[in-house]
Amino acid sequence: MSEEKKSTFLKGAVILGLAGVVVKILGAAFRIPITWIITSEGLGYYQTAYPIYVLLISIATSGFPVAISKMVSARRAHGDVRGADRVFRIIFVILLAMGVITSTVMLFGAKYIVTVMLQNPKAYLALVMLVPAILLVPVMAAFRGYFQGLNNMNPSAISQISEQFARVIFGVGLAILFVPKGLEYGAAGATFGATAGAICGLSVMLYIYYKNKKTRQLELESSPVFPREKTSDILRELITIALPIIIGALVMPTMNTIDLALVMRRLVSAGFTHAEANTMYAQLTGIAATLINLPQVITSAIAISLVPVISSAYAVNDIKRTRENTNLAIRVSLLIGLPCAVGLFVLATPIIGLLYPNEPASVGGILAIMAIGVVFLSLIQSFTSVLQGMGKAHIPVFNLFVGAAVKFVLTYVLTALPSLNVKGAAISTVVAYVVAAVLDYFSVKKYLGLKFSVNDFLFRPLITAGIMGIIARVTYVIIVPFAGNSISTLLAVAVGGVVYVVTLFLTKTITREDLQSLPKGKNIIGKLEKMKLM
Repeated sequence: MSEEKKSTFLKGAVILGLAGVVVKILGAAFRIPITWIITSEGLGYYQTAYPIYVLLISIATSGFPVAISKMVSARRAHGDVRGADRVFRIIFVILLAMGVITSTVMLFGAKYIVTVMLQNPKAYLALVMLVPAILLVPVMAAFRGYFQGLNNMNPSAISQISEQFARVIFGVGLAILFVPKGLEYGAAGATFGATAGAICGLSVMLYIYYKNKKTRQLELESSPVFPREKTSDILRELITIALPIIIGALVMPTMNTIDLALVMRRLVSAGFTHAEANTMYAQLTGIAATLINLPQVITSAIAISLVPVISSAYAVNDIKRTRENTNLAIRVSLLIGLPCAVGLFVLATPIIGLLYPNEPASVGGILAIMAIGVVFLSLIQSFTSVLQGMGKAHIPVFNLFVGAAVKFVLTYVLTALPSLNVKGAAISTVVAYVVAAVLDYFSVKKYLGLKFSVNDFLFRPLITAGIMGIIARVTYVIIVPFAGNSISTLLAVAVGGVVYVVTLFLTKTITREDLQSLPKGKNIIGKLEKMKLM
């Protein structure tokens, strides 16, 4: 792969990754105070409504943006700029119509869903406050997919940050304003943050799109004229690409929605009250699951950047570049996922004590279990993007479905055991990720004929992450008697991070070639040489 093309892929991943870091920091600035404001009980109402919202917008934010990105990048790879623009316009109309229909159905069906299906009527207001977001998010997703198809990640990055910033301000502010009326009102204020964020994020995308209208028009006028594709052909291609991805994206949200009812019922069967079950479910999904999703900021950015790169290479039958990009993405995912998994595992209880001081230490046990799944979830994202870019989106869908089926069975069995309770649901989630990741690995290996170096992809990353975990844990144990939990946890995380970065270079896990592929890689190499790390 040429250094220019490799750098383009990594540049896109870096841009989205940095935006994702900012978004997650803002997300933490939202979730942590929200937990303090509305307590675990109010968070239970929030977590009842939010998975429904995620389930509905998964259709718009998964398959269609990826389809737009893939279809736009493939046409532009052949020089058909007009065809790429037409694809975007057609899918935009479809997503707008879907948003209108879905939000209308949700508005009139919310009462039935929370009262009859989920048996948590106090979550009604929290769900209704999400209805406008269900309309706007699909439209915003169309623009993001279009720009990603152009390999321009800046608009998506700016939009994501703007969206999250508005979500924090309005969500936290309205939760504080309404919580005196009741926890269910506080939860409703918190969920409205998603609607405020959608309004802000879409406004940014519209501004960027129309700001570049003249440049886009000049490009269209000067581009070669290709035969005009039939709308029916575009729709057929859209369905072929998007449907498997949508189904795959719906598998886990659907299972999480089923979990909402299943976990609660099984916890009650184990002898817990409805209030206790609601609180435990909030600890699992609102606290532990939130923390293990933090590392996905970078890996999801890699996955998003990977689809158009794989698609454009595969469209012109450049198998060599497809393999090289795949190897790079998987390796980076491991280098990010492994240390995050180890760090969250060895410092699970201290991290809970730092971020959620009012929660019991037992939540740390839930987080430690969930942390194991981080590395496998990171791999799933990269493997899925590779297969989607190759036009084989149905394969990760099937693999994820198998994992979800395993999750359902294990959740039913393990959660009802009083000794495990909600930890059983955490274990089932991790096992589901492992199953799906292993199946994805063999699928990618089969279709691309990849050969992974055990030393570069497994041994060295494991050694560096292991050293980091040991030193981070020892640092915490030594300091905590003198400095308390909060300072000790922060220092342990900082020391672990520094140790990991240094060890990456000492063990030659990161090479000079890797750094040269990064934006401003030569400057980074120069600084590392001065520090005698390279």
